[in-house]
Amino acid sequence: MSAETGLPSQLRITDGKKFRLSSIATNDKLGRQKNSSRTRIRDCVDRMSILQQRLAAYATHGILVVLQGMDTAGKDGAIRHAFSGLNPQGVHVTSFKAPVGIATRHDDLWRIHLTVPSRGEIGIFNRSHYEDVLVERVHPDMVRARGLDPNLPDFWDHRLGDLRNFESYLRRQNIIVLKLFLHISPEEQRLRLLKRLDHPEKRWKFSPSDLKEREFWPHYTAAYEEAIRATATPDAPWIVIPADHKWLARVLVAEALLDTLESLHLKEPEQKMSDALKEAQQILLKGAAKTV
Repeated sequence: MSAETGLPSQLRITDGKKFRLSSIATNDKLGRQKNSSRTRIRDCVDRMSILQQRLAAYATHGILVVLQGMDTAGKDGAIRHAFSGLNPQGVHVTSFKAPVGIATRHDDLWRIHLTVPSRGEIGIFNRSHYEDVLVERVHPDMVRARGLDPNLPDFWDHRLGDLRNFESYLRRQNIIVLKLFLHISPEEQRLRLLKRLDHPEKRWKFSPSDLKEREFWPHYTAAYEEAIRATATPDAPWIVIPADHKWLARVLVAEALLDTLESLHLKEPEQKMSDALKEAQQILLKGAAKTV
């Protein structure tokens, strides 16, 4: 596989038993060139646009894109660029923050299941069901606030097992789960947070809590590693994307979705005219003749 024509296989984690985030460098350019990134994204989007129409036409499969990453990792930018040419009627973006209201009284996956894409659609989770084993693992008081006990034996192993089983269930329902982790370094995050403060139009994105969360970086790293190790399977692999270079991360996100669509082998819908379509065509042609 050429370095410029597809998602590198080493980024696809199908068995996470021995996985370490340190095995993938956040600043690796993978032999790519920035000056060709826009063309590559455009080529991917053009092809995805065709395959999205076939996905909708057949309506036999759905695709759930799970985007995870530390703050400033580039999730919003990846969505804007990698999904820019798709039909918005068939793409839905959902962001999961801490559960509130009725969601606090339901099971963890209740609100997640409500937003899973239907067959024929692409759904994007900009932060996802994995927040329950990431943010809540780093801040277990969030779990206790819902009447649950994170200190119970195997509590987190059970949660991770639930996510793995949930994704296996979705796969059996022809919902393909594409999990993308945008892997950014703490130094790159520091520079991006400074950039937010330097640009008035971006300051709304900054919160003093961002600095507090940086103190938990080692805890988040451990939580992400554990999540990837426990839930990376051949049917629902994790794609770990070096994200210190925004242009590269956006290309890789586009390539990951294109690879997923291509793997469905969706052929062009049958072009043969049925008798009903031929009859409709004749009616329309006669109608045109009458209006001339």
